[in-house]
Amino acid sequence: MKIGAKHSNLLFALFMSVLMAFLMSGILTAIRLGLTSHFIALWLYSFVLAWPIAFPSILLLAPIVRKIVARLIAE
Repeated sequence: MKIGAKHSNLLFALFMSVLMAFLMSGILTAIRLGLTSHFIALWLYSFVLAWPIAFPSILLLAPIVRKIVARLIAE
């Protein structure tokens, strides 16, 4: 199943936010609390809190970042 190109920004934000929130919540949970016996549960709890912030943040910030990168790239 292919998704239409008009949804590419939404799909990008979805995948990027899931991956970034998952990685960052895991790393920060490990740094803050260590690899305890409850690590996985704490990590998933942190992810559930982080992802709803990450998704709209990427939707809002990605166009700005693309413009900044476009200005920095030599033509």
